[in-house]
Amino acid sequence: MTFRGNLLITIVTRGFWFAAQLVLFDIIYRNVNSINDWSRGDYFAFMATGMLINAIVETFFMPNCAHFSELIRNGNLDFVLLKPIDTQFLVSFEKVNLAMLNQVLLAGALLCYSLLHLSHLELILPALQNMILSGQWITLLEICFQGTIQIIMYLLLLAVGVAFFYSLMIALASSSIWFGRNQGLYDFWFYITVFARYPRSIYSGSPTGEIIRFAFSYVIPILLVVTVPSRLLLSKALEPSWITLVSVLITIALLFISRFIFKWSLNSYRSASS
Repeated sequence: MTFRGNLLITIVTRGFWFAAQLVLFDIIYRNVNSINDWSRGDYFAFMATGMLINAIVETFFMPNCAHFSELIRNGNLDFVLLKPIDTQFLVSFEKVNLAMLNQVLLAGALLCYSLLHLSHLELILPALQNMILSGQWITLLEICFQGTIQIIMYLLLLAVGVAFFYSLMIALASSSIWFGRNQGLYDFWFYITVFARYPRSIYSGSPTGEIIRFAFSYVIPILLVVTVPSRLLLSKALEPSWITLVSVLITIALLFISRFIFKWSLNSYRSASS
């Protein structure tokens, strides 16, 4: 926040990008009722989930991973290694991009809006009112309990999505030790993660789409980290039903792999005085 003008420009720019996404898909849904099995409210909930994950990653991890190559280039990584704290932790959380917190608020507002405008909400609310009027408190408490569990699972899966993107980012940042700079690899990261902006189901129906769907579901689960929590929150069926476990297990494995790559890369680091 030292440069207030830059902070303001960043907030306005991200707000414009957010509005552009909404306008684009609002225009699309004025012409169709649904895309695959995603209605307008469903897709906005999916979009908000993806924005939440990306905003958290870009707030806490993106500026630090991008700065890692500069630490190597100017030799300041020497001072990081000398500090009595885990190097990966310090490198990952040294800076916070406060301007991106605006994106978290916008995504949260979009999520609330989309949940209030779901197509099946008109059927649920009268049923809940009838339960209250008829005194079916046990059934109502069971529904509230299930809803609470659903929200908790959604938040946990959001954390899984953040962990997945972080593991990719720190692994790419580690390559700076060998390459000096890795801007091209960061561009590659953006090109790959663009697939997560759309639901997994839209990639079915063609040989190329099926290859993309399989590779980015069971090898690198880019299509799962946003689709799975969104469908769980919207009470949509997952096909196959065990695919949530795949997303969690692969993310955990990637965290350990990225940790190994980071520590392995430090073994190849030559200090500024060497």
